[in-house]
Amino acid sequence: MKVVVYAICKNEEAHIKRWYESMKEADEIYVLDTGSSDNSVNSLKSLGVNVKEKKYEVFNFDVARNDALEMVPENVNICVSTDLDEVFTKGWRRELERIWKSDTDRVKYNLNFSFNSENEGVMSYYISKIHTRKNYKWVNSIHEVLVFTLDRTENVIESDKININHYPDREKNRDFYLDLLIKEVENNPSDERNLHYLGREYMYKSEFNKSIDTLIKHYNIATWNEEKASSCRYISYCYVNMKRPLEAEMWIKKSIEIMPEVREGYVLLGMLYYEEKRYLESIEEMLKEAGKTIKGQTVVISGAGNVAIYAVKKAQELGAKVVAMCDSSGYIFDEDGIDLPLIQQIKEIERKRIKEYAIRKPSAKYFEGNKGIWTVKADVVIPCATQNEIDLEDAKIIVE
Repeated sequence: MKVVVYAICKNEEAHIKRWYESMKEADEIYVLDTGSSDNSVNSLKSLGVNVKEKKYEVFNFDVARNDALEMVPENVNICVSTDLDEVFTKGWRRELERIWKSDTDRVKYNLNFSFNSENEGVMSYYISKIHTRKNYKWVNSIHEVLVFTLDRTENVIESDKININHYPDREKNRDFYLDLLIKEVENNPSDERNLHYLGREYMYKSEFNKSIDTLIKHYNIATWNEEKASSCRYISYCYVNMKRPLEAEMWIKKSIEIMPEVREGYVLLGMLYYEEKRYLESIEEMLKEAGKTIKGQTVVISGAGNVAIYAVKKAQELGAKVVAMCDSSGYIFDEDGIDLPLIQQIKEIERKRIKEYAIRKPSAKYFEGNKGIWTVKADVVIPCATQNEIDLEDAKIIVE
């Protein structure tokens, strides 16, 4: 079985070695360079990549990708289209050979686009750019797609063991993409995919009103929920930057309604609530992102003033069990859960120290020194006493 990688390139010198190291599981690699002014061509050739150079008077991505595909010999079994800012995880070739059948046309696999501190993909979607040598062509001048050309049902197989990571270059000038997208949408205003991407480009350029108008048009005609939900999130981002949090909240919630299984919406809503100082609601959304809820969780809340008391009230309304609070003299731990009316009586009416709570509540214990509150084991910790109250050592204790 012969497997070949093909790609297009322009000024990708910085990414070539990383890209090549993940692609070299293929038997051969072909790259069409479309006019690099850096050392991309020489770098690719030095690694043994088959390179062809071609400049276009009018550049279209589909034309370039089709020209790159034409470089691949016709006796190749499997073609793998990638970009030079993408990196396969190890073992992709072995998995591809394992699942490929004689009647396979194309493979659907994971593209990861957001990563945790361990560089593990946490946000992804399926792409399908692994295909047979014949019976395919690229269409659309930008945000091009690979289409099957035969008049029969395409045989597509899936694998979650093939993963490619996307590391876009945020420093690249995107004006070229915007001009192409504007042209595409003018020629075909009902093309929902290009409407979506045009709205995103306006967002990247901070042209927020144009972005919102375009993305709402996409939202009204979208048939693919993944992109429809993404448009909602982009609209929300625009409203956040326009200092209009109510509209931002509404559009994030729309994205969650459309795709409740996608974690990104909960994270964005949690971040919005945090900026609005709606801390308990922020925590609730962040827990949803992890597939959890604050209901039934044990909570530690530092402080005993207005902010802390409100936090206790809200946490209890959401079904959490608050087990510890503190003031400047020390902290209390109540394994039965904090009695909010008693705390309010002591702190708001009588204006006494928090140790009075332990005197009146048999299930509670009082400890001198408020720093000890971070040693209390809990699912959620909410600092409400003062600004910058947690230092690095406190944070380590909380995490442990």
